[in-house]
Amino acid sequence: MMMGLLAFENNQGLWNGGYYSQFFGIGGVMVTVAILWLSTGYFGGIGAPFAPYFWPYLGQVPKKKERQRPVRVYMDGCFDLMHYGHANALRQAKLLGDQLVVGVVSDEEIVANKGPPVLSMEERLTLVSGLKWVDEVIPNAPYEITEEFMNTLFSKYNIDYIIHGDDPCLLPDGTDAYALAKKAGRYKQIRRTEGVSSTDIVGRILQTFKHKEGVSENAGVESCDQMKTQLSNFLPTSRRIMQFSNGQAPSPGARVVYIDGAFDLFHAGHVEILRSARQLGDFLLVGVHDDQSIREKRGYPPIMHLHERTLGVLACRYVDEVIIGAPLEVSRDMITTFNISLVVHGTVVEGGSASEVDPYALPKSMGIFQVVTSPKTITSVSVATRIIDNHEAYKKRNLKKKASEDKYYTQKKFVYGD
Repeated sequence: MMMGLLAFENNQGLWNGGYYSQFFGIGGVMVTVAILWLSTGYFGGIGAPFAPYFWPYLGQVPKKKERQRPVRVYMDGCFDLMHYGHANALRQAKLLGDQLVVGVVSDEEIVANKGPPVLSMEERLTLVSGLKWVDEVIPNAPYEITEEFMNTLFSKYNIDYIIHGDDPCLLPDGTDAYALAKKAGRYKQIRRTEGVSSTDIVGRILQTFKHKEGVSENAGVESCDQMKTQLSNFLPTSRRIMQFSNGQAPSPGARVVYIDGAFDLFHAGHVEILRSARQLGDFLLVGVHDDQSIREKRGYPPIMHLHERTLGVLACRYVDEVIIGAPLEVSRDMITTFNISLVVHGTVVEGGSASEVDPYALPKSMGIFQVVTSPKTITSVSVATRIIDNHEAYKKRNLKKKASEDKYYTQKKFVYGD
């Protein structure tokens, strides 16, 4: 095709002046008359399409593409105790269209269908809006895709497809919450992320903190030896980290801002402090501390292990790069290696440090340290406390959900997905 186009462009010289001079004089007039006679039947000749030489190439002339409307996909969820499984679901959904619209189910609908939510609507909206793949958010979405709401999605929000995972989403009466979307032919399925769920995280919290008195913002946490922890079933892969990563280095001369922490039970407070830090420079580098360092600093292990916490941070739209297992102390080598211009730290701190060494002593001495006011006072411990305070309600909720999840894993089949 390319050679055909080149041939066509080269022969355009006949009319663009390349050979036009040949048509001057008597010979040129005779050639012109002959062309007119062959192409239009002028002077009584037989009609024929103009310039037979160009016939094979006329169909290959590039046509101006009509601009198509972007494909808009919709996915909803409770997004309570936001985790990397939620983030990966939305990442997959975005791959099925150009724009991703996310519905956040209302508190009332969650209570009616699942049990009491841990996070408020405001906190869940902050978490969902903070994900790099989300383009638009619809608050107080219904749990069930009713015909009325489905028509609203199609007409008001211009949704082309409704997305959900391969795990069943059943209403209290046992019917499929997405039955109408499937019937309308506007449903697409993605692969569920293995090894994590909100139900699983609630279970980890309940097993880690055995009693309500065992959770305190400062010290009153049970000793590690008395804690019963639940291991994660997540199997980290390099591919998953690549899927979450921006894959870009800071540009020359960029102002690199560094912030570190545990980022356990990734919550709205994390999103807001990362947003504030990102506004101070051109590139946000985040250090995620390893499990052992957190255990030594806080006196108890993190609920989410290192790779889970790393994915939670990478999914945030304000984060450019992550140091996995970053040291507690910011060293000169780290500052030089990553060309850090500014080290920031929030005013809300979780747990005390057993060490008397100031981890930010060096950046302070270099004049590149700044304390940023934390926009929210929420912490991982305060989130866990909400569950402990309502121990019986969440225990009952988990038993109900666990039965559903066990059934899913028993009947689970391989689903192709990315």
